[in-house]
Amino acid sequence: MGSSSYFFTSLLLVVVFNLAKGQPLVPALFIFGDSVVDVGNNNHLYTIVKANFPPYGRDFKNHNPTGRFCNGKLASDYTAENLGFTSYPPAYLNLKAKGNNLLNGANFASAASGYYDPTAKLYHAIPLSQQLEHYKECQNILVGTVGQSNASSIISGSIYLISAGNSDFIQNYYINPLLYKVYTADQFSDILLQSYVTFIQNIYALGARKIGVTTLPPMGCLPATITLFGSDSNQCVVKLNNDAINFNKKLNTTSQSLQKSLSGLKLAILDIYQPLYDLVTKSSENGFFEARKACCGTGLLETSVLCNQKSIGTCANASEYVFWDGFHPSEAANKVLSDDLLAAGISLIS
Repeated sequence: MGSSSYFFTSLLLVVVFNLAKGQPLVPALFIFGDSVVDVGNNNHLYTIVKANFPPYGRDFKNHNPTGRFCNGKLASDYTAENLGFTSYPPAYLNLKAKGNNLLNGANFASAASGYYDPTAKLYHAIPLSQQLEHYKECQNILVGTVGQSNASSIISGSIYLISAGNSDFIQNYYINPLLYKVYTADQFSDILLQSYVTFIQNIYALGARKIGVTTLPPMGCLPATITLFGSDSNQCVVKLNNDAINFNKKLNTTSQSLQKSLSGLKLAILDIYQPLYDLVTKSSENGFFEARKACCGTGLLETSVLCNQKSIGTCANASEYVFWDGFHPSEAANKVLSDDLLAAGISLIS
């Protein structure tokens, strides 16, 4: 703990000092990726991958389902709060009037999207390449709203969060013989990382300088993957976790070389794997009562349309559960994860 707790304390002082002035630590927050960070873009798409109905959002403000795949706040919502924002970056597709609504950032994420564009296409979601096009539109609108030089300083000073890769494996590779019979998981990782490199280069070319990228979670510990691939063991699926660890190592190395080759780039890898693995494997030590089953329905598989008001068995108190649905952490788990994200992302704001 030593150095990181010192680090954390000094960061908190910075945060407290700035928040006392009522100023967020960065001008804006832009978010890209998949269902872990989607706040409602998929509500507008012709896709089954949605969460804009109860019991989703039942612990969110006004108990409203927004399209977040959670009972309450996402880790990225807590991140926005930690950075001093009083509202969350809005879902880009939700905004009827964009202009001033984009001054604090925007969220382009789309559930079932990933680094690999065909994953999003399978589910009629928005691939990362298209999310980037939306961000380009957003830049033009910012220039029109606040002028070129203000827009430039917002763009270069903002934090960019990316969460992707999970859907590429779980909602595509592992269930798609056209992929798993052709590529090893290691080869598929390389394909994803090529797209990742392109994405970072493109967003860097558009002016982004402070980028945080989340690792893959322990994919073998999600309730749905244990049910699907765990051959009745109720234990985390080792192969899936190993694939995640392997991908994350490559993500680290790739990111280090990107940081060297792109001058002025701050690229932080935000580790989700270890903190979520710890919540699952040491749940009671972390104040959770259940990690194998999610709160919604039977807790073994349900997500999206299968997690609905008629789902039998939904738990009363989601804060005791590490997972809200078969794939996504509960608000309580997201709170824990976001504290780790803050510690990992310090380099972006210091």
